[in-house]
Amino acid sequence: MIFADFLKALGQLGDPRFRRVLWLGLGLTLALLVAMMALFVGVIDWLAPDETLLPLFGTVTWVGDFLSFTAIFLMLFLSVFLMVPVASAFTGLFLEDIAEAVEDRHYPDLPEVARIGIYDTIRDSINFFGVLVAVNTVAIAAYFLVGPLAPLLFWALNGYLLGREYFQMVAMRRLGRDGATRLRRKHWLRVWFAGVLMAVPLSVPLVNLIIPILGVATFTHQFHRLARPPSG
Repeated sequence: MIFADFLKALGQLGDPRFRRVLWLGLGLTLALLVAMMALFVGVIDWLAPDETLLPLFGTVTWVGDFLSFTAIFLMLFLSVFLMVPVASAFTGLFLEDIAEAVEDRHYPDLPEVARIGIYDTIRDSINFFGVLVAVNTVAIAAYFLVGPLAPLLFWALNGYLLGREYFQMVAMRRLGRDGATRLRRKHWLRVWFAGVLMAVPLSVPLVNLIIPILGVATFTHQFHRLARPPSG
């Protein structure tokens, strides 16, 4: 059923509200990644000595340039992991726009709901961003330890976090925080599986830019399917 939810989300990718969130999220994501890279390289340049005394080589002046050059490649490597929290957090800011677009098209008979306040939206997005960054930063060491199993650990870990947060935020719109938590815990394995399906393409450059939007739409469909009273 989750694959049907994803196909419905994919079929709505041309919706103007989807495209608006895509371009806003893309711009904010790239701006933050560039700013983080510039800051990181700037710190390396500030800390690197102008001259370094090396045994056998004497005084050299290229150490700072080497460290800055290495820092750029290090940030490019880390951006693969950082793209998940950055893109997901920014998309979370516009989650209600995506959820509303999905409901308007596929669930037009539903009553309107009051939008979550901007303060709560920003707070939840910042908290989610912090958790994702912290967990993935700590997990980088584990990725090296497990070797070829690193992608599986990355997908499982981020799938849990993404599924938990996105389903919670989508469900909160109609059930409130407590109701959303109860429904998520009841179907935690399905939510986790849906999150893993979202995390896998998030590790693919460029593709990962549209996945958070499709993820919100997919979780919106999943929420309405799981919240629906059993027939008969």
